[in-house]
Amino acid sequence: MKKYFIQKAPFVVPTPDGKLIEEHHGLATTNNAAISIAHMIAPPGWSEPFQTPEFDEYTYIIKGKKQFIIEDEVVVLEAGQSIKIEKNTRVQYSNPFDQACEYLAICTPAFSMDAVNRED
Repeated sequence: MKKYFIQKAPFVVPTPDGKLIEEHHGLATTNNAAISIAHMIAPPGWSEPFQTPEFDEYTYIIKGKKQFIIEDEVVVLEAGQSIKIEKNTRVQYSNPFDQACEYLAICTPAFSMDAVNRED
């Protein structure tokens, strides 16, 4: 039995807002509850509601910029920068800029809709 797995067919999460989410490892693809790794592209003008996730989230920006409102602080990351946001932190993710933002998101434990706690 092989002691590795090469992901060649990530799960593409359907979204109504034009954001591309390709989960390479996690609950939707590999049934891994410990970690999720996703490649994402957020279009210009994209945003999500505030949320208070029950997981740590690491974000690495590949291209473009992404805005984070963490508690009451606005943080903007650019290509080549990364951030860790600790679980149980109120955060909002957005791309208010004029170009798409490509990034990787890693969540520990894995991302799940039950644990993200999005506000209405």
